[in-house]
Amino acid sequence: MTIRIILVGTTHPGNIGAAARAMKNMGINDLMLVNPRRFPHEDATARASGAEDILEAAQIVDTLDEALRDCVYVAGASARSRTIGWPSMTPRECAGKLLQENHNGTVAAVFGPENSGLTNEDIDRCHTLLTVPTEPGFSSLNLAMAVQIICYELRVALIGETEEAYESEVRPATNEELEHFYTHLEQVLTEGGFLDPDNPRHLMRRLRRLFVRAHPDQNEINILRGMLSALDPRAGNGAGS
Repeated sequence: MTIRIILVGTTHPGNIGAAARAMKNMGINDLMLVNPRRFPHEDATARASGAEDILEAAQIVDTLDEALRDCVYVAGASARSRTIGWPSMTPRECAGKLLQENHNGTVAAVFGPENSGLTNEDIDRCHTLLTVPTEPGFSSLNLAMAVQIICYELRVALIGETEEAYESEVRPATNEELEHFYTHLEQVLTEGGFLDPDNPRHLMRRLRRLFVRAHPDQNEINILRGMLSALDPRAGNGAGS
């Protein structure tokens, strides 16, 4: 089982330690930290309370893209509504989906900074939102509590998992492959005059949502990249003439 917990921009080192403890309780040990404010730190070690091995093995990277490079499915924790609708799951639903996709490669649950949560740009890199159903008007959860909830649901789902054949012959596209595709798509749309280079985000966010729903595999991404190359005005192949 390769399920990664990713903490982005964590402010308080104690929360990193508490999250590591929550992970170890449920048998999950792949922790990645994106640009934490203070780590390593004695507060993290103190709050880990027996999960120091997870802290010692935690990888620290500068960007979320680095943390997601080899992931085939990503859930981003968020309590805020978004201008552009995004697929959303409860922790129980999300745990089942993560385990299913885990048969195809590394999956991840991503948690943002304590005071602000994940940005829209972070959410762009996720396949679904992970939303904890809380009392209306009070959706604030401590970071480690949120990590504990999804880790618990993953543990329960793993215990009850059947031997169904989830694995497909073709692997889903990784996050790195998808990001290369989105970059290629934006370049071709801009060169073709369809996308306003001064204001690309709204359209690209909607296109990302479209492909998130499609959940393309590696072969499909290769086909799409080939189509883009054939249609690229810079290629001088006469496409569209």
